[in-house]
Amino acid sequence: MTDKVSASIIHHFSTIQDPRVNRQKKHQLQDIFFITLCAVICGADNWVAIEEFGEAKEEWFTELLDLQYGIPSHDTLGDVFAVIDTDEFSDCFSKWVSDLATLTEGEVIAIDGK
Repeated sequence: MTDKVSASIIHHFSTIQDPRVNRQKKHQLQDIFFITLCAVICGADNWVAIEEFGEAKEEWFTELLDLQYGIPSHDTLGDVFAVIDTDEFSDCFSKWVSDLATLTEGEVIAIDGK
């Protein structure tokens, strides 16, 4: 059985284990990944810039995600990425990009802008 090809960030990153303590989970892990990837694709290069991007696009993100507590702070973003399994994240990212290439028949603009 093969996985269905999907462009969904939420789909591709939903398998990553959340190592945070339950009482500290104000934001869903997939929401953090979605906001971060969107921000980085648009040029954000640090946690503060990602938070600022999220705040600038908060209305749009709120339409798509369950942001009961708003945009995660830069501290939250840094803390989450400090504890996730980076190999697992890298694997999910590679599969996501591969699916994008498949869905667009290779006509994907490079994420790094080159």
